[in-house]
Amino acid sequence: MKKKLAAVSIGLVLALSFGTGSAFADSKLNNAIKPVIGVSYKSGGTTTQGFDCSGFTTYIFKKLGITLPRTSAAQYKVGTAVSKSDLKPGDLVFFNTSGRGVSHVGIYVGDGKFAHSSSSRGVIVSPLSQDYYAKRYVGAKRVMSQSTYKAVAANYN
Repeated sequence: MKKKLAAVSIGLVLALSFGTGSAFADSKLNNAIKPVIGVSYKSGGTTTQGFDCSGFTTYIFKKLGITLPRTSAAQYKVGTAVSKSDLKPGDLVFFNTSGRGVSHVGIYVGDGKFAHSSSSRGVIVSPLSQDYYAKRYVGAKRVMSQSTYKAVAANYN
């Protein structure tokens, strides 16, 4: 019963997070993220056995053929700054959750949401407007070229 309930819960999360209203439905980015929703948090984790936030972003971008630095602070130093109003699916979004600068990263997925590995809930999709993240938002970076973006994140509907 627990397995069935977990499967239904994960399916509901995926449907709500990546439904037809998703800005990148049926894209390579979507297909890289979907299978790891629900993977548990693990400090220093970089595999499907458990991810920390930057381990998650590094893993997803590696699946897309893009190499990122290992830590959220180092990832913040690459790419081109993007304003919140210009976010595209695949942009990295950064937060100061420790009070000491960039300490959390996720991947913008469209519709005002981002995928990330939460230390309390594992890999999830959260709204950028969620109070906790809205207060700690630092900025965003675009690490994909326009041609790469078209190949991996654009909506193919």
